[in-house]
Amino acid sequence: MQVLKFGGSSIGSESAIANVVEIVTESLQNKPCIVVVSAMHGVTDQLLMLAQTAAQGNEAYKTIIENIEQKHLDIVRTLLPIQQQSATLSIVKQLQKHLDIVRTLLPIQQQSATLSIVKQLINEIEANCEGLFMLKELSPRMKDKIVCYGELLSSKIISATFASKGINQQWVDARELIKTDSNFLNAVVDKELTNKTIQDYFKNPANAFDLYIAPGFISSDKEGNTTTLGRGGSDYTGAIFAAALDAERLEIWTDVSGMMTADPRIVHNAKEIPQISYQEAMELSHFGAKVIYPPTIQPVMHKNIPVLIKNTFDPKHPGTIIQNESPKDDNFIRGISSIQDICLLSLEGSGMVGIPGFSKRLFEALANKQINIILITQSSSEHSICVGVNMQDAHQAKIAVDGEFEKEIQTQKVEPLIIEKEVSILALVGEQMKSHPGVSGKMFG
Repeated sequence: MQVLKFGGSSIGSESAIANVVEIVTESLQNKPCIVVVSAMHGVTDQLLMLAQTAAQGNEAYKTIIENIEQKHLDIVRTLLPIQQQSATLSIVKQLQKHLDIVRTLLPIQQQSATLSIVKQLINEIEANCEGLFMLKELSPRMKDKIVCYGELLSSKIISATFASKGINQQWVDARELIKTDSNFLNAVVDKELTNKTIQDYFKNPANAFDLYIAPGFISSDKEGNTTTLGRGGSDYTGAIFAAALDAERLEIWTDVSGMMTADPRIVHNAKEIPQISYQEAMELSHFGAKVIYPPTIQPVMHKNIPVLIKNTFDPKHPGTIIQNESPKDDNFIRGISSIQDICLLSLEGSGMVGIPGFSKRLFEALANKQINIILITQSSSEHSICVGVNMQDAHQAKIAVDGEFEKEIQTQKVEPLIIEKEVSILALVGEQMKSHPGVSGKMFG
């Protein structure tokens, strides 16, 4: 089994989807494939805006729904043209016995069925948004329910496209196979249950197909509520399938030719990285490299399944392969990555020195507010602890930490949380740096 994941930019137009069909068709010559797809480019952001607009009681949400609907209907009409059937019917019009076969197999029927599916999903979005409009309240659970439609729409359309090519394929509902807790917006996967569910599905002879199309990013909890795996979670979906089925490899198809030594938008002479280790890839992605979603690496790393990053628009390019070991060469610095819009939070005070429990309380206060910590430093004197978080979490972090240490602040054992805004994290990554002295000095120089 092979697992191929295609991002939003890879399925955003007729020509892009044609590339996907060609890539997958070639892969099918070797082994059966699972294809995981993201929402079409920009649709997830539109759905989030839609949910917020409806919950604010703003009727402009109806326009957003119309735009989303039109985008998907246009793609369906382009991919599954009625003209193809008309041309074929004219060729065989004197062979009456073949007409029924043509009507069954060619895209006029496929287009109508797919348009109906799109309209049905859009109607569901509209019904949910009417409820938000009336209640004027947007819970994380409802946000997950709305945002999942991006992947449902794109995967249904891609599935119909392959069906129109006569490929033996099946659409798979990832919500029935990937099980999580009820931490909406960023659910934690129940690995044991998920692996069993996936394995049982694919072992069933009734589910034997050459190609499986699955929506990425989405899952469900034990009660059947829709959950999501975090932004970028479609990569993670692919890794979950690959690990559960001991796939030959996981391919992540995107709009760049692999991982780069630096962000090409900032560093113009950045180069592609042909080979990189799991650990290096995780570090680069954690500190800002957008090519792969950080949690993706863990499931495949434990099974030693290689990950190949490829360019949908340049499929002949070798891309980047991520595997267990980093190449032993002169390039001991594998890459540089960075995160902008970071906020540094500093907890300082003489009352912290030599007293256990301060760090625990700080991290618990942030964890209780679901604030992700990106970077941690501590002075050798234990006089201060500094953590990096996203800018949008700064205000909530300030309230949480000052509330936790209210008594210590009042008795001047601890200062109120100090916030430094508009800073960035710059990370130099490479497994072999530890055996090369002077790297940090050169970096700071």
